[in-house]
Amino acid sequence: MLNRRFVLAALPLAFLLVAAAPGKRMVVPAPPPPPPPLAAVERVGLTTELGVIELALDGAHAPISTANFLHYVDSKRFDGISFYRAMHLNWGDQPNGLLQGGLRDPRRLFPPIAHEPTSQTGLSHVAGAISMARNAPGTATADFSIMLSDLTSLDANPASADPEAQAGYAVFGKVTAGMDVVRKIWESPISQTLGEGSMRGQMLEAPVKILTARRLPPLAAP
Repeated sequence: MLNRRFVLAALPLAFLLVAAAPGKRMVVPAPPPPPPPLAAVERVGLTTELGVIELALDGAHAPISTANFLHYVDSKRFDGISFYRAMHLNWGDQPNGLLQGGLRDPRRLFPPIAHEPTSQTGLSHVAGAISMARNAPGTATADFSIMLSDLTSLDANPASADPEAQAGYAVFGKVTAGMDVVRKIWESPISQTLGEGSMRGQMLEAPVKILTARRLPPLAAP
């Protein structure tokens, strides 16, 4: 989650071979254009098998996580991925828990991104928030969660003695339309056998596919 040394070592020989071929001109491809600058709010639509979920990503306060999500959207690597986990909490007001989806093929992942704690962004894990899933801080790639309820215990807590609680998770936007679709997916049947460790009993029996993920036009100014 590339043997660079071999590739780098082979480069001088490659240049010699090119230079030794008479009448040949080495053409260096132009670098890809840089991504467009982030807007304060970036809108994305996830068209799922059960309906459309619209997101507003906070490019102003969580630019790293927002740019990463858009990288997957623009490259169409989110087309065909699934929501696969629904965590149900049996306490508090219902619905209570979160829905998780993402790209579960390591061959299609981009490099992990830096962690953006909520103590830095000022965002919070309230109902409808979208947040990066991760293992240790700095390992987030393509998996993300949508809150069904306020789960502010997932926010960063710099005063905690627990490093995990100190870091928390990285909120980078919210659902602006389609929470009914989120809930419909979250209420899908749960497998009693899939999943390992804490994930056991939280995996959807039949993951719900995201058919397409596309940018949406910005909202008109009021």
